Amino acid sequence: MMTRSALPPRARRLVRRLAANRSGIALIEFAIALPVLISFGMFATEVANLTAIDMQLSEIALAVGDNASRLGQADNSSVTPTIAETDVDSVMKGAGEAGKSISLSTNGRVILTSLEKDTSTGKQYIHWQRCYGSLVKTSAYGNDSTQNGLNGATITGVNMGQATLTADTGSAVMIAEVYYQYTGLFGSFFFSPFTIRQQAAFIIRDQRNLSAGLTGTGGTSKCT
Repeated sequence: MMTRSALPPRARRLVRRLAANRSGIALIEFAIALPVLISFGMFATEVANLTAIDMQLSEIALAVGDNASRLGQADNSSVTPTIAETDVDSVMKGAGEAGKSISLSTNGRVILTSLEKDTSTGKQYIHWQRCYGSLVKTSAYGNDSTQNGLNGATITGVNMGQATLTADTGSAVMIAEVYYQYTGLFGSFFFSPFTIRQQAAFIIRDQRNLSAGLTGTGGTSKCT
């Protein structure tokens, strides 16, 4: 093998200049660090997007529960107002409009439940339940038929962290649950698709004819 000392003088000078040359170090370091920086930037963007959607779903749940609790509040008749299917339909359409930017109607499901107290047994039960959205999800509390608290497992109320909210006699709790199938901006690079769930619960704000349930017809679907 030829050593450097065996090289011609011109070749030895070229080798020394190449060995002393540091002009490409910064470029090499940047090339090594660039994938890491891009990955951090992509991850930060993904987390920011997830946080924004989570907050939006929380606001939709709060709006649905609050609006449902106010239904019939503006009724000035001397008769205790009833709630119609069209009233609930308008609340659900509002949720759809609020979630249009994230395709809530396709990727999500909004479940509105009326939790009431059965006068004969004193149990908490689901009187009626309505849904919006194509995502296949069921309520965490049951349904208005086979799992309504009178049938199936007992419903203890709505878990709100450290407290449990229940309906009093002659009143009702409007439970809004929002489910959303989240798919990352970069596919499954950081997160596999998963379901986000948000909920809100409000006691109805005024007198309401609870025995009548929902009257009339509308476009809102029963939960199946």
